Amino acid sequence: MAGGELEWSRGDRAKAAAKLMMGWVALLWLLEVVDVASGHALDGLGITPRTPSELVDVVPAAFIHFGFAHVAANSVPLLVMGFLAALGGLRRFAALSLVIIVADGLGVWLIAPAHTNTAGASGLIFGLFGYLLVSGFVERRPLGVLAGLLVAAVWGTSILVGLAPTQTGVSWQGHLLGLVAGIGAAFVFRRRPGRSVAQV
Repeated sequence: MAGGELEWSRGDRAKAAAKLMMGWVALLWLLEVVDVASGHALDGLGITPRTPSELVDVVPAAFIHFGFAHVAANSVPLLVMGFLAALGGLRRFAALSLVIIVADGLGVWLIAPAHTNTAGASGLIFGLFGYLLVSGFVERRPLGVLAGLLVAAVWGTSILVGLAPTQTGVSWQGHLLGLVAGIGAAFVFRRRPGRSVAQV
């Protein structure tokens, strides 16, 4: 027991994180199957900027994609980065993800070009990248630093390309805002030294 709460073993945390992210990615594929079967009815859940009624789509937009290739491109980085971030606890990861999704979605709603429709998990992915990149340094955790460097080595180039404003059909605004939100979240959700940690 730690602080009156049950502390999970590393193995328990890894299993829970893996199940969560496999379920998350499976949900994205299921939603795209439904979208295709319904004649792309779910595409309307994307974010159209500066339209008040579109604010309700800020969260759903992170789960909707424009085709199976779009889902496939996001699946592996979301699975891996989400797993690494979720090792810190599922409730903490849920709060982290919600902050990134909402901040990114609101930012897209504010600054994306008019008459566009933005959706997909890439804003969250860029946010998780930013979070993992700096959280180890912020919390002074050697394993966290190592995880951040590993993620940077594997996806750093893709992240830089995704931030370029020259790609047609890609929301560099959503990518940039997600990255900034993730970096900010690393400070908001940093653990204070000396506090016991209970994993859920």
